Amino acid sequence: MKRLTALVLCLLMTFSLFGCNVQTKTDVKGEGSDVELESIPLTLLGQSANEKDLNVIRDLLTQQGFDVTINMQPDRGSYMSQIDAGNYDITFTGWASISGNGDYATRGIFHSEGDSNLGHNIHDDRLDELIEEAATLTYEESIPLYAEIEKILIDEAYIAPLYVGTKVEAYNKEVVDGETVGIYAARAEPFELFDFVDESKRDTDTLYLWQIENYYTTADPIKSNENSTYMTNYNMYTRLVNFNDQMEITTNSALSRDYAVAEGNQEFYFILRDDIYFAMVDSNKQAVDSGVLVGGEDVVFSLDRAKDKDSVPNHATYSLHENIDTVEIVTDLSELENTMESATGSTILEALSDALDTPVSELVASKDEVDNASGKYQVVKITAKSAFPQMLNFLGHHSASILCKEQVEKINTYDVATYDPATDIAYGDPATVTEGPDYDNQIYASGPYILVYKNDYELVMQKNPNYMVGTEYEPKIKTISIKMIPDADSALNALRSGEVHMLNSLDVEKWSVVEGDEKLALKTQPGIAEKHLIFNTSENSVCSDLNVRKAIQNAMDQNAFIAVYENSVFPVTSPIGTIMDTGYSFTPDPSLVQGYLIEYFNSKQES
Repeated sequence: MKRLTALVLCLLMTFSLFGCNVQTKTDVKGEGSDVELESIPLTLLGQSANEKDLNVIRDLLTQQGFDVTINMQPDRGSYMSQIDAGNYDITFTGWASISGNGDYATRGIFHSEGDSNLGHNIHDDRLDELIEEAATLTYEESIPLYAEIEKILIDEAYIAPLYVGTKVEAYNKEVVDGETVGIYAARAEPFELFDFVDESKRDTDTLYLWQIENYYTTADPIKSNENSTYMTNYNMYTRLVNFNDQMEITTNSALSRDYAVAEGNQEFYFILRDDIYFAMVDSNKQAVDSGVLVGGEDVVFSLDRAKDKDSVPNHATYSLHENIDTVEIVTDLSELENTMESATGSTILEALSDALDTPVSELVASKDEVDNASGKYQVVKITAKSAFPQMLNFLGHHSASILCKEQVEKINTYDVATYDPATDIAYGDPATVTEGPDYDNQIYASGPYILVYKNDYELVMQKNPNYMVGTEYEPKIKTISIKMIPDADSALNALRSGEVHMLNSLDVEKWSVVEGDEKLALKTQPGIAEKHLIFNTSENSVCSDLNVRKAIQNAMDQNAFIAVYENSVFPVTSPIGTIMDTGYSFTPDPSLVQGYLIEYFNSKQES
């Protein structure tokens, strides 16, 4: 009851803040100025899942005299179509720096050539230079540069920061073993760790998870960087390294047994496991062992295509890997013996041998020759174009997933330049895993689970039967279904009824519902997913003017979002600030808005 009363008071305060004192054309006439401030029309673009945020933004701007129209799209595909068409002045978006490093927090979204630079409207040579320079430095060395990047983002009003949220896991503690449920800021939940309270049900019962997106775009990890595929693809493929729940680089459940960085931070070595095999789906829609070992050849192939912008149509993640120069299999043992490791001063061979049960006796070129038990290993070397200490963070990203070279080459026979989705079948095409007449599952999964099939309601995955067998990372539960429920309230009802066993997102006003249900449990921690506004800086938008952008930026009173989200969100300056303390900060100041608008209308009169 106390929580309900607090919510009502919060809403009343919010309505008082946004619903009253809306300034008219006369009200906003600048004090001490002869300029009459006209109401500026703005189109605010967003997705229906973010309706609450869009309403807060609209109300904050309306209070300052803007005339706001919300262009609300049902999904990301239609949202991006509006971006491409330029049908917006400002757009609500966000970024989670899931690789835990500054380059990921900047390059894709703010670099002129970034693959996630919305509409490629941010073009700033100084930003580009700083992003490139910061990437060559160690964490501590890079902090002043990322502070300068944040300052440019604010000074030039390329973004209007809003808030960073809280990451949540709600689960049915009668079904799911709470000890196996963690909160992972920098990666999707590792399915191989999940377990039932009743372990005897591992092979007979299905674990039901949830995602709010009711679509799935591709099983090719370099062609998607969105939530609809993130959880599925992350668990369907392995990588050279992973992240733990503290955003630290680890080889837990990864293809590498260990890694080492050579002096100069430009060369990276990885010694591979030999107990991960690709899973495939048979004619009965069951996951089976393909008998094909995941090896160095697959690593070289996968990372070469990940760094090549033109390797596939609609490459969505090339910015993350463009610093890779070469990927190769090392067969000369003396190279490891004579190259020094960056941090410790030991040799690369000594550094790579720390985690081995059997010492290295031979480096082999082919995965057919690998036998770790007898000392025969494959070692992959990645060389960056220049010093790039942040390389490891990107190799833990889902776009660095390892695919089967032979299988992908067998399917992707089309010409990239003339690719036609209506006629050409590409690896990972969702139609091939959708139940119906076009079903023809061709996925080879290197990770702990494989997508068996999908329909309009769920994504059904089964454990890879030959993934780290006998280790703590061997998947425990045979079948996991991800329910696609686009309404958050319906998802919560599904959790309470037992239709779903876990939710990885939950509005703060619903926390008490979970906490009041004796069969449910809730885990929370500050997240890294921040929200901000991006401006359409093209000449067709009023936001091409810096003063208008600064006015909008300062109108975004972060206290309004904190109130609406009941103190479960926190102020933020940029995506950088969620993973790095640069010492730079910015707090929007609504009292400055009218001054910027006066400057804007003054400049219009003068012109």
